[in-house]
Amino acid sequence: MNDIQVLKRLYKSYTKKYLKKILLSVFFSLILAGSTSAVAYLLDPAINHLFVNKEKALIFIIPILIILAFTIKGLSLYIAKVIMIGVSEDVRKDLQSDMFDSLIKADTEVIDNKHSGKFITNLTNDVSMITNMVSTGILNLFKDSFTLIGLLCVMFYQNWELALFAIIMIPLASFAAKRLGKRMFKVTNDQMQKAGVLNTYLIEIFKNHKLMKIFQNEKYEKLRAEKFIYELKEISKKISIIFVRSSPIMETLTGIMIGLLIYISASMILTEELQVGNFFSFLAAMMLAYQPVRSLATLNVAIQQGLSGAKRVLPVIDGKNLISENINDKDLVVSNGTIDLKKLHLNTKKMKKKF
Repeated sequence: MNDIQVLKRLYKSYTKKYLKKILLSVFFSLILAGSTSAVAYLLDPAINHLFVNKEKALIFIIPILIILAFTIKGLSLYIAKVIMIGVSEDVRKDLQSDMFDSLIKADTEVIDNKHSGKFITNLTNDVSMITNMVSTGILNLFKDSFTLIGLLCVMFYQNWELALFAIIMIPLASFAAKRLGKRMFKVTNDQMQKAGVLNTYLIEIFKNHKLMKIFQNEKYEKLRAEKFIYELKEISKKISIIFVRSSPIMETLTGIMIGLLIYISASMILTEELQVGNFFSFLAAMMLAYQPVRSLATLNVAIQQGLSGAKRVLPVIDGKNLISENINDKDLVVSNGTIDLKKLHLNTKKMKKKF
């Protein structure tokens, strides 16, 4: 299955039933976006009316509005996250239940051809990647998109020329995220393979612990375990490094943007094309937009990890058995069953020879 088919399958089988809860989380994401945008907008009247014009009548009103905006922002974010955490855990339960049901009904050949350690990895690590994509991916997609749109509206309202300049940096961040996502997809597959090998080895060791003791292979097995653990450590470290690689890229892009923005804004203020209040409101909106832009830039990583896990889990769930039960057959009914023993004798002479 390609990525689109995997996403459609996950939606149809696992997230569609929780659509009302997801839409409720989207609603609170809209409130979050509006309150975040209000925080940036309120800096304009705060500076112009309180600091420049020194209007005493607004000395309580504007601070209270800012506090209210931050409070609504925090509460809406909390509620949206709680809802999506519940949805993701429900999806985890459904995936694990379906996978377990498929495994216990699978042909013995299927289980024999793939060690149980790899199935355990699918059931735990891979499912966790999928649920992380559902919770983090869906929430961040709507929350950060709406927030970014709201802040862009504030930026265009304050000064459209500066807003156009700020938008130029967004495609650069998206390009960097796309490159990181492709790399993450590859190393995530490698990590799951290494984790499956380690789980397989550990199950074999615990199952045959007495044999290892009998043949005194502790040192040999320790060396094997260290090899598997080292390989998993290296691939996990590589994933972590790739994941945080976006930080210096985004920091550099942000530094360039703010430096150029201050230069352009200062020039406009000197020529009286821009007011100080407008500038600070615009700057606040742009700084608040940094977090959603960064989150959206790294969102592709979580999606690629989730798709990678789904491509290993769904084939197990969808596996077809070569031997299947015929539900149309009648049940075998045994009543008054008896066992007849005929011509049964015990050869005690042979038994004595053996002992």
